Amino acid sequence: MGACDVCGSSEGRMFTVSMGNQTGTFDSFECAIHMMAPACEHCGCRILGHPVESQAGIYCCLHCAKEAGNPHQAAHAEHTTVAVPAEGTSGGQR
Repeated sequence: MGACDVCGSSEGRMFTVSMGNQTGTFDSFECAIHMMAPACEHCGCRILGHPVESQAGIYCCLHCAKEAGNPHQAAHAEHTTVAVPAEGTSGGQR
């Protein structure tokens, strides 16, 4: 399958991730996150969960949105692409 697009390793279980028009080959989730996850507009950390969004950017938390001086809107759970919703949420049968 080739080498990891981030670290260059070709050992272990390789996998690909596609998001929009971007596709990458990786040897770990760490490398996939480094390349594919969006970065917070304020602190630069990679956003792994639901972001806080404003017209000015995307943030990892309300604190960063406020520190950057932007109004915010929390992402809504019904917009998730999770295949199996967490127990106790609407949108799935158990």
